[in-house]
Amino acid sequence: MISIDRFLSDEQDPKAVEKVIGKLNDLLTTGEEILYLAVQKKPAVNLLPDSIAITNKRIFYCEPGNLGLTMNFKDISLKNIKEVSFKEELFGSKFICVPQTGENIVTDFIPKTQARKLYQAANDQLEIYKESIKQQQNEENKAAASYTAPQSFAEFVEPEKVELPEPELIQIAEVVEEPEDETTLKLRKLKTLYDKHLITQEEYEAKKSAILDSL
Repeated sequence: MISIDRFLSDEQDPKAVEKVIGKLNDLLTTGEEILYLAVQKKPAVNLLPDSIAITNKRIFYCEPGNLGLTMNFKDISLKNIKEVSFKEELFGSKFICVPQTGENIVTDFIPKTQARKLYQAANDQLEIYKESIKQQQNEENKAAASYTAPQSFAEFVEPEKVELPEPELIQIAEVVEEPEDETTLKLRKLKTLYDKHLITQEEYEAKKSAILDSL
């Protein structure tokens, strides 16, 4: 049985604490422990106060029913909580839990000292949870980065050596240029003179005819 003494340090209602702890003891999972318990304190009547318990895994909301004969428990896991906060008011404080999805869970009339410690305990556990998730993701990323894919079967098979045929030697026949004869040389020189405009076309035609007539 869990001792209730450590949950009475901030003037929590002893009867409410005893009733809540007795029921919560059967709801805790392996390795789960209650870290802090806050009890509502309404300004006028406080016969059936609600309570909020923080564990290292969840937040429990405890609501008495049937004139205190029964207790209704609702819980929200740390992984489903976005953030927690509290707001001080004239009579106590509001403790606010913001889930990842859905509406905020708000509890009124939590004594201010209890609301601060409730927030601190819940926020610390959220930070621990987020850090553990971050470390887990880093380890998974490292494992994925260091993973080497198995080599394909083709990389284990030595490629066959293909012998290429030796290139054929192609003999290139030598081109022997025959020396030009005297008539061809004369005609080439005559054409050069004409192209350079050193002689007229009539002179070119006349000399050309003379060279050809001499053959």
